[in-house]
Amino acid sequence: MSRAIATVCLSGTLEEKLHAASAAGFDAVELFENDLIGSPLRPGEVRRLAAELGLEIALYQPFRDFEAMPEPPFARAEAKFAVMEELGAETILVCSNVSPAAIDDDALAAEQLHGLAERAAGHGIRIAYEALAWGRHVNTFDHAWRIVDLADHPALGTCLDSFHILSRGSDPAGIRAIPGEKIFFLQLADAPFMVMDVLQWSRHYRCFPGQGGLDVAAVVRAARAAGYRGPLSLEVFNDVFRAADPERMAVDAMRSLLILEDELPPPAALDGYAFVELGLDSTCAPETEATLEALGFTHTGQHRSKPVQLWEQGDARVVVNRGEAPGKPRVVALAFETPDPEAAVARAEALQAPVLPERRRPDEAALRSILAPDGTSVIFCRAWHHDFLPVASPSPGALRAIDHLALSQPFDYFDEAALFYRSVLGLSAHESQELAAPDGLIRSRAVGDVERRVRLALNVPLVAAGTATELQHIAFACDDALAAAHRCAEAGVPLLRISDNYYDDLAARTKLSDERIETLREARVLYDADERGELLHFFTEVVGDRLFFEVLERRGGYDGYGAANSAVRLGAQRAHTTGPAAASRGAAAA
Repeated sequence: MSRAIATVCLSGTLEEKLHAASAAGFDAVELFENDLIGSPLRPGEVRRLAAELGLEIALYQPFRDFEAMPEPPFARAEAKFAVMEELGAETILVCSNVSPAAIDDDALAAEQLHGLAERAAGHGIRIAYEALAWGRHVNTFDHAWRIVDLADHPALGTCLDSFHILSRGSDPAGIRAIPGEKIFFLQLADAPFMVMDVLQWSRHYRCFPGQGGLDVAAVVRAARAAGYRGPLSLEVFNDVFRAADPERMAVDAMRSLLILEDELPPPAALDGYAFVELGLDSTCAPETEATLEALGFTHTGQHRSKPVQLWEQGDARVVVNRGEAPGKPRVVALAFETPDPEAAVARAEALQAPVLPERRRPDEAALRSILAPDGTSVIFCRAWHHDFLPVASPSPGALRAIDHLALSQPFDYFDEAALFYRSVLGLSAHESQELAAPDGLIRSRAVGDVERRVRLALNVPLVAAGTATELQHIAFACDDALAAAHRCAEAGVPLLRISDNYYDDLAARTKLSDERIETLREARVLYDADERGELLHFFTEVVGDRLFFEVLERRGGYDGYGAANSAVRLGAQRAHTTGPAAASRGAAAA
């Protein structure tokens, strides 16, 4: 099957959209009428540019409010057919009518669509009739098909759109009853689950397959089973996508189709985090290293050829890179243990992820790296310890492994990043939340592997960035959070101060004993529970304005991330960085 993308998915001029689609490897485009109307290029020039770029104009769309009308606009249709002949486009999308003047009469709709198809056939054009989810009288794919079947014209078929089908809760299995040759086009879009008007949901919140919660693959399977052999085409209306870089979005779109087709090398097995690398400048490095040491980490190794240190505690490993340019401390790389780094990179390359060049000495491990959308390096490795010359042995500590990472994302990278980690690493979606922060709401989406050896939370502001939305953190697992908190306090770890109001509320909304509440309060440990188990966790203060650490204990089968405590944590961090205590710290430093 060929791969297509609607020009409405991308930002920029029509020329920029066509170039982006071609560069990402698409075979065809759906040409959105507004893109042509707003372009200085004449239809014949668009046709020539598309041909030069190796793109077919597979669909011209949309033609609205035609069928079941007192006076159907045949003259308007003829004008569109003339434009399509200049474009070299052979199929036009006709949406089901939303006009208040439309008549609820399937026989009339079929008669008028037959007449339209007869006129289209004279131009060598086909009509693909689609049911809009908010159509006035026709809003389901099976209803649209009944009208097409009744019209009975070879130039008339149906267009299936996964969003219109799934947003109404229709069963895609019904697609199998449509003859494959009468499915003229297949449009694909995902979307997060939302309770809102379907028109607004469609126009603003669609996303590429794999970025939302709809079973787009079921629509593809059903269409293929029916015998459809046309393009797999993406039609996504999304405010963020249409403001983002078109070349980046086109690559992300192609990645979503590659996942749908499911003909990729399998994801490499991940044995957990090898290490997390922090990029620090000379200003924040001492504070970060002091915090790691107080948490119980030991500086155990120095890299053979780079200004990079290895810090260890149990199976938790943090690499400190002092070679970063001045700026905020940040996570610069995630390294995963895998028995087959080459296989991991092969899948990443197939998904158009940028592969970073290897820069190493002959005596150093072969670390294979790719680049995530936000610029973070993702490293696949095995047998890498010998790159670090030992300087000390790790001391016994309370922390045993990296539980998860939370990474802030640029505003227009969030869906792209979620698809990247799910597709390249083969991770599955965990929970998605909207978290209240002092600066506004934050979207958070977690992904992880089945064995829970790799967990990752991605965060982005819903509206505008603030201090809290830039934060990143590493969460370490332990077996006794209360003991770990006391040990950290004694070692001088700057623990985040939690409001007494939180513990008063905890006592009111849980059945925890007064004694246990006071134990948590004293240790600055937060609590959460679900039907499977409990979570105890605490946080350090923010290091260098962006980075902090979490220590957590999962009891029983607790599988979440403590989202119920996020507003408290974010408020406490805001108070720490902007409140009176922060002012006094600044005065003391001055």
